[in-house]
Amino acid sequence: MKLKFNQVDAFVRKPDPAVRAILVFGPDDGLARERAARLVADAAADPDDPFLVADLTGADIAADPARLIDEAAAIPLTGGRRIVRVRDASPPAPGAGESVARAAKNLLEYPPGDSLVILQAGDLGPRAPLRKLFEAADNGVALPCYADDGAQLDRLFDEILTACGVTLSPDARTWLAANLGSDRGVTRAELEKLALYAGDNARLEQADVEACIDDNGLQSMDRIVMAAGAGDRAELDRALSVGLAEGQNPVSILRAMNWHLQRLQGLKAGLAAGQDGRRAAQGLQPPIFVMHVDRFVAQARRWSESGLARGMLGVLEAERLCKRTGTPMESVCGRALLQIAALAGRK
Repeated sequence: MKLKFNQVDAFVRKPDPAVRAILVFGPDDGLARERAARLVADAAADPDDPFLVADLTGADIAADPARLIDEAAAIPLTGGRRIVRVRDASPPAPGAGESVARAAKNLLEYPPGDSLVILQAGDLGPRAPLRKLFEAADNGVALPCYADDGAQLDRLFDEILTACGVTLSPDARTWLAANLGSDRGVTRAELEKLALYAGDNARLEQADVEACIDDNGLQSMDRIVMAAGAGDRAELDRALSVGLAEGQNPVSILRAMNWHLQRLQGLKAGLAAGQDGRRAAQGLQPPIFVMHVDRFVAQARRWSESGLARGMLGVLEAERLCKRTGTPMESVCGRALLQIAALAGRK
């Protein structure tokens, strides 16, 4: 079953009882984890009971495809509904994704008992076997998890900050919308930190949120991707060194780089359609931070469509390599960003 974007939250709040397996996927890992955890918590009488909830990985299923149905068919000793949660359901090992998809297909065709299976995967393209399977199934559903846009961020601001009596100035709200949203887990943690920083019934200005959010290294992340996108190798080297020293995860940096290239691609399409550069940049969701608009437009004009496509493929391959056991992630990340900078330097 394929849901429209505006149907996803309603389904998570009240899942269709006819659905026997749910695929939660998308580029926003934090949001995917949040939704998968909520589905498990709502479906299981006790989410911490190992007799009720089985916790597997995609690698477990790829190694033993029959295990998915076996775990779903197990009868809990304490009674109640059996829940199977599968993390990393799209493992990068060759053929592993196809093995998981075949196991899920068998499960959907012959669902055991009244069990519920929840699979959490990363970003899956429209042709990915697992995504196609769940979108076409009558008793399965695919829940996409994309980065929060302006309206969703506003709701999240209200959910966390307004509930604590904290208000934001218009400039502070705009700055937060431009600098948060690529990962729901990070966004939620930063907003909770802001609420703690502000205290009850406080009003935050832009300088307040900049001072607080910068502690997490989001500004250094921004400097990294802007430098790589501009082809500035010297600035990239400095920004990457600072980011890694602050504890930035190489995979998170690569995902931020991929998101930056995707937004350049979107802006380039707007420019090709005759839109004004600044207006097109400010129309992106979430909007480009006002201080970066001119640099962002300049990058979109500089990059070619083929260069952006090659850059995104390179970043995705680097992320795949980073997930292998024993891989020197910082080196892989640094090499991929230097390749991006080199592509940016080509007309």
